[in-house]
This record gives sequence, structure tokens and C-alpha cells, in this order.
Amino acid sequence: MARLPYVDPATAPEAVREALAATAAPLKIFRMMAHAETNLRPLLRFGASILGRQQLSARLRELAILRVANTSRAAYEWTQHVPIAKATGVTDEQVAALAAGKGDAACFDARDQLVLRFTDELIHDVRVSDATFDRMAQQFPPREIVELILAVGFYMLIARLLETTAVDMDEPAGTAVVDAVKR
Repeated sequence: MARLPYVDPATAPEAVREALAATAAPLKIFRMMAHAETNLRPLLRFGASILGRQQLSARLRELAILRVANTSRAAYEWTQHVPIAKATGVTDEQVAALAAGKGDAACFDARDQLVLRFTDELIHDVRVSDATFDRMAQQFPPREIVELILAVGFYMLIARLLETTAVDMDEPAGTAVVDAVKR
């Protein structure tokens, strides 16, 4: 059970009602975020830009998000992103490996493993090691490195919001949110 009540769109300020009405799916996470009225719209836009406008491969982004969700023990985030990850080409074997915490599993190619290592270091160490950073810089342009850092940081924030406020599980929205931001 959630530790805070969900914002009721019917009684919310107009700007919050409009922002919630514009979301692709009526997820509880959005109604929890709505308590931060002045942050809601910017957070939604930032999340949409990560899901729909980054140059970074959607598949690699989703591997990183699942890694964040698993490491953060954020079941809601995991549940919502597994279908999205699968739609980007992540396999059942890779999802199982991530669920087991095995970012170095043989089902991941060297590039996947590098992104997962980079993600782990961001999560655990804040500053990625020189060796990992140098390997990333050899394989990814600066834009994609920064996009990955922003995606990992955003989903760490969302995981903490979800877990600290105990947002109740929604049915997976599938790719509805991603599809809406690409329009």
C-alpha cells in the first residue's frame, strides 16, 4: 500500500490535471509524482526525452534501466520496463540474466556488457572508472555517453520515488508510454 495518497486528478490544480491527462497511460507513478506540482511537467518531459528522443540505442537504454531497477529492487520499474525492453530486442535470456544480477552473462555481447558495467559503476561508485570510461569513449560518441548517464540517473531517481513512497503495482503499460512520446 502506498505510503502517501495518490493525487486525484479531479481535485488537482489545473496544471497537474492537464499534465496527468497528457500521459499515455494512467499509471500510479504519475499520480504520485504529481505531489511535486512544479516538478511534474519537467519530470514527464525529461522521461519522455529519454524514452523517445535519445540517440542512444533504445535496446541499450532498456538494458541499463533494467539494471537500475534490479539493483534498486524497484519491482514497479522492472515490471513496466521488461515489456519495453523486449520490444527493443532484449531477449528472455537477457532479462533472466539481469534479474539474476549477471551483467557479464554470455547472452550479452561485449558492447552490452560494457554498457552494463558502466551502469553498475554509475550506480555504485558515482564516478565511472577511467578504464570503463575510456572503453566507452572508444565505442560511443560523447552524446550517447551523456545520454546513458542521464537515463541511469533519471531511473535511479524514479526507483527511489517508487520504493520510498511504495507506489502500488500497475499492470504493465507495455510500449504505450514509449509509443506516445515518439509521436
